[in-house]
Amino acid sequence: MARIRKKITRKKSQKTPKRKVSKRTRPRKLSKTKISNKTCKSSKPTKFQAPKGTSDILPEDQRYWERVRGIIKQLAYAYGFSFIETPILEDAQLFVKGTGNVTDIVQKEMYTLRTKGGDCLALRPEFTPSIVRAYIEHGMKNRPQPVKLCSLGPVFRHEKPQAGRFRQFHQLNLEIIGDLGAINDVLLIQFIYLILKKLSIKGILVHVNNIGCPECRPNYRKLLVDYYRKQSRKLCRHCKERLKLNPLRLLDCKEEKCKQLANNAPQAIDYLCEECHSHFKEVLESLDELEIPYILDAHLVRGLDYYTKTVFEFRLEDANILELGGGGRYDKLVELLGGKPTPAVGVAMGMERIIMALKRQDIKIPQEILPRLFLVQLGDLARRKSLKLFEELRSKGLRVTEALSKNSIKSQLKTADKLNVDLALILGQKEALENNIIIRDMKSGAQETVSLDKVVREVRRRLK
Repeated sequence: MARIRKKITRKKSQKTPKRKVSKRTRPRKLSKTKISNKTCKSSKPTKFQAPKGTSDILPEDQRYWERVRGIIKQLAYAYGFSFIETPILEDAQLFVKGTGNVTDIVQKEMYTLRTKGGDCLALRPEFTPSIVRAYIEHGMKNRPQPVKLCSLGPVFRHEKPQAGRFRQFHQLNLEIIGDLGAINDVLLIQFIYLILKKLSIKGILVHVNNIGCPECRPNYRKLLVDYYRKQSRKLCRHCKERLKLNPLRLLDCKEEKCKQLANNAPQAIDYLCEECHSHFKEVLESLDELEIPYILDAHLVRGLDYYTKTVFEFRLEDANILELGGGGRYDKLVELLGGKPTPAVGVAMGMERIIMALKRQDIKIPQEILPRLFLVQLGDLARRKSLKLFEELRSKGLRVTEALSKNSIKSQLKTADKLNVDLALILGQKEALENNIIIRDMKSGAQETVSLDKVVREVRRRLK
């Protein structure tokens, strides 16, 4: 017994060793403050609100979301995409390695936490590394290639909340993995363009560029660094850091003085290898064939380390330019994360930004089909019969609503009037016992008693 006790007794000094994370690449951590009544005690009454950078999707906005989701699903199935869902929590190193340890996402925006078992996890800041991880883990290379995958869901980034920028937001994500063809780049551009066109969003322009591959980019990178080193005094504070860590990001700085410098910087398309040049030529010719308007944007690089060759963005070109999303080719990422060399291309779109564009352009979204019947009841027996009748009406394709928790016929009819229904079906104690129901025309006030067995047929006749 003493020997058993000795085995299960742990000394206070014995602790699970913690993994070390480099300060340079250490992502932002979630607070580990222990919550208790004493910790949260305040002299002021608590007024709970959604956390900063998050928002509620209210019932009146759901029609926008359902409209966008509906078009996405319709096109996804038509274009041969399969839906995939990955965990919101992933190993933090997946994004450090996949997204890039010198990107803003990893250095400044990623939420991480350490589990009780010592694992370092992250709330996903983007979809692509997760999708690639799933592709490798589940042996999708053995499926017919390319594999086309579609995801919809929330992502998390610790950003300064502002118009169109949130800490929790939702993305549409499309990936085509397992094919080198430039036609796949164009297919994704066409897919997103069709979504925006079906939503009647106007003023959409596609910005495209080619940032080269591991064969030709090093030479271009050297020329870019040489150019900016001569101008380093004119760079903003962030760009001075980018010059050391990620020179391509110098081209898309939003500071005015840096934008002026970028205008005279070397352009990647002037230094492409033969393969990249041929690939990009096919992309542009295909866009011309499809009559999709685009701008050749030499400053477009996208902010993620894994991109190669084609990169593109969708922007709403009006008084205030709104970036709706973008993507590009990432031919080395599958190999980087432990798979075999596999070419791929992907795109991500912000759902909130699409809906913002719909509202900005005052595009009307059809209202959901409203109920035309209201079921009124009085008494326990009538309430029980109403449940059965409600399901019978619904199963026959009739839009019906109710207020079964209310006992007053007057209050129920008042609710029916507010909902602007055509007919009220009134089931009182007497009607329940006699197996009848009263049909009331809400516009004229005329009433008629009919048998419960005939109510569906009678309602259909009147609603025609």
